[in-house]
Amino acid sequence: MSAAELTALLLFCTAMSFSPGPNTTLSTALAANGGLRRALRFCVAVPTGWTLLMAGSGLGLGALVLGVPALRWALKFAGVAYMLWLAWKVAGAGKLAEVDARRLDVTFWQGVGLQFVNIKAWMLALTLTAGWVVNSGGQPAANPGERLAIICLVMLAFAFTSNFTYALVGSLLRHWLAQGQRLLWFNRALALVLAGTAAWMVTV
Repeated sequence: MSAAELTALLLFCTAMSFSPGPNTTLSTALAANGGLRRALRFCVAVPTGWTLLMAGSGLGLGALVLGVPALRWALKFAGVAYMLWLAWKVAGAGKLAEVDARRLDVTFWQGVGLQFVNIKAWMLALTLTAGWVVNSGGQPAANPGERLAIICLVMLAFAFTSNFTYALVGSLLRHWLAQGQRLLWFNRALALVLAGTAAWMVTV
């Protein structure tokens, strides 16, 4: 992979990883409600699931999804349903009590699985596969396996860093949000972001 390609890859991954989405929204919500330690499990689950998704896409899963419309629609509607379910969970938490922490609990494997129904993650994986794994400067790549490994390592770092950053912001706001109805309205705002993401997923 040339220096120009690597630079373009890093810029693209920065823009995609740090822009708001289902993962970063949940990282913020989990840390704001349950603290940074509770959110760390999800922050690790995201890069794990995303790396598996990227590896699968690079090895042919992406072509299968694009080639079978029924499968693509099934993933889309599963993702929409999951986003709305998560939005409902987030919107209902209104205080920093243990019951609310359990309500917003997302297991490691749920975080991994979220990547496979996250349209933003699929779009990123398919774009990286087409633009950097199978192509090199507009020509077929001679070393797709090596390029896939580089991309997986780069995105592993970006996925963790971006979600940890959002979780850190959520944890820093935790005590301020504990006053009055601030947490409830904060959670409802994040729930609207998730619901909006679900609506956007229907259109793509």
